[in-house]
Amino acid sequence: MKRLAILGSTGSIGRSTLKICESYPDRFTVVTMAAGGNIDLAFEQSKRWKPKVMSVAAEADAAALRKKLEASGIGGIDVVHGTAGTVLVATHPDVDFVVSAIVGVAGLEATYEAVKAGKSIGLANKECMVAAGEIITAEARKQGKPLLPIDSEHNAVHQCMRGGRLDEVKNVWLTASGGPFLHTPAKDFAAISVRQALNHPTWKMGRRITIDSATLMNKGFEVIEACRLFDMPPSQVKVIVHPQSTIHSLVEFNDGSILAQLSVTDMRLPILYALTYPERVESDLKFDVLSMKKLDFYEPNLDKFPCLRLAYEAAEAGGAKSISLNAADEVAVAAFLDGQIGFTQIPEVIKAVLDETANTHPESIKKVLECDAHAREVARQVIERKEKSVTKVLSH
Repeated sequence: MKRLAILGSTGSIGRSTLKICESYPDRFTVVTMAAGGNIDLAFEQSKRWKPKVMSVAAEADAAALRKKLEASGIGGIDVVHGTAGTVLVATHPDVDFVVSAIVGVAGLEATYEAVKAGKSIGLANKECMVAAGEIITAEARKQGKPLLPIDSEHNAVHQCMRGGRLDEVKNVWLTASGGPFLHTPAKDFAAISVRQALNHPTWKMGRRITIDSATLMNKGFEVIEACRLFDMPPSQVKVIVHPQSTIHSLVEFNDGSILAQLSVTDMRLPILYALTYPERVESDLKFDVLSMKKLDFYEPNLDKFPCLRLAYEAAEAGGAKSISLNAADEVAVAAFLDGQIGFTQIPEVIKAVLDETANTHPESIKKVLECDAHAREVARQVIERKEKSVTKVLSH
């Protein structure tokens, strides 16, 4: 019986993980959970799974959840909150496997502390690896515990790499759907609206990741994550646009063989793979091979999608540059969604922040978070200058 901590239990990965637990009750039990700010769903999950610890975002949320649990006669659940609460969930002594699925750097400390505590990790938080991948992978190697990717692309790479040794790998190919603007002329990018950018052709996702997919920054983050997870230089991690999203990733070996991973587009499959590795268990998540009518592939246009180029540059530099890339992107995307800047200004803000970022390598999670906070502040200043510039032009 594998005893789980789920960081981000109310998010899509967390909910999919719980579906896996329901399908395999003899294999998995939920010990602790971190749910963020969705108190109603956190209550329903607490009632269903009876975790030993449930963490929520804020102190007021914890008080509200305790009240709901008491009113329903549900006891025995330690309700905690904030970063300290999430760390408690991730490092609980009764947990042996942690699903890290909190979006952004909010889950960074808990993920690192879980690795440090000797837990096996199922990683669905790419921001952790972008901001602190060097630190987290070094600690995982020290502990002798696996970091098992749940992101579909990296999970696919992990599966393909079982066909050979790491030193036999020539290139890793991460597939990208291309987003909603794959065939939109670059001259039309300045007029792209928030509504258009949120209309992804393949996936229904959160707002930030949908915009990141539209700019191809999400694929840039995946390049950095692949470099850290598989200890490869950026030059060996390629991006290929594949609109059908049928092939999740490919691994090219030095003898010319290429292994590709195909499966249904259901996140339960990579979650199940991570939870049961190195075993493979029977599931009903079957792929219809006869449904493959057409497979298209394109090289990404780095001039049209400069965010991907910026990500490659940050991947090469590592350290503070990668931290600033993620932080600046989050701030810039939020500003775009709020109507403060245009679509083409997202990479402009990120580049401005990277230009002001020293090429250093923070050696602790505390230093990573300090670098992250500084980059966010610089990004806000850049956006403010852009807003003033627009106002000045309009006033004349």
